[in-house]
Amino acid sequence: MKKKKRLGVNIDHVATIRNARGEYYPEPLQAALLAQKSGADSITIHLREDRRHINDVDLKSIKKKIKIPLNLEIAPTNKMIKIALNNKPNFVCIVPEKRKEITTEGGLNLNRDKKNLKKYITMLKMKNIKVSLFVNPNLNDIKIAASLNCDCVELHTGSFCNAVLNNNKKIIKSEYNKLELCSKLSKKLSLEVHAGHGLTYKSADKLRKINEISEFNIGHFIVAESIFVGMDFAVKKFIKIINN
Repeated sequence: MKKKKRLGVNIDHVATIRNARGEYYPEPLQAALLAQKSGADSITIHLREDRRHINDVDLKSIKKKIKIPLNLEIAPTNKMIKIALNNKPNFVCIVPEKRKEITTEGGLNLNRDKKNLKKYITMLKMKNIKVSLFVNPNLNDIKIAASLNCDCVELHTGSFCNAVLNNNKKIIKSEYNKLELCSKLSKKLSLEVHAGHGLTYKSADKLRKINEISEFNIGHFIVAESIFVGMDFAVKKFIKIINN
């Protein structure tokens, strides 16, 4: 029997809408509970250093109230690692951060950050927090990630998703091959494989064919679709697509 692929729902942009007016609504916790009720396997939140969307109060309330695993995305800094250790989410995904970027622009620079990443991974795992590294679909990065003793890699799917959006068949094929090769190598090196960034119904439908990917983390598209069809419909549709 084929193993079910998991869906992690990122609710950051519910907080983005809230913060646009400085109001208390829409409430990210409510979105997390609705995603959970709709069948999501986990909730992802990115606590950015500038708190542009999710804030510390959101983190605490969501961690306390949801019954499915919480995946906390954070930058590789002492301050953010300390917050993770204090709040003890089920998963931490370490991601790169640039202050002026609109969204995460790529994977971690593993060569440059190797020493600190190894230290942070050890600290988190000592608290029984599973650690994922957000990486570009590059075979060398997969090898480095495995050497750092993380539990998972989350493959940056942005280039693939952009190609699908623009119907660029040559780039679709090239990026798909990279993601497939990296997924196979990750599995071989005992790393769990997640995928995320820019995923839509169409791009997720293509990537579900890579058997080694066990989890899709999707946020912006789900929040956007929810405006028109509701979160329950969008979440259930993704679950159906990735497990088709």
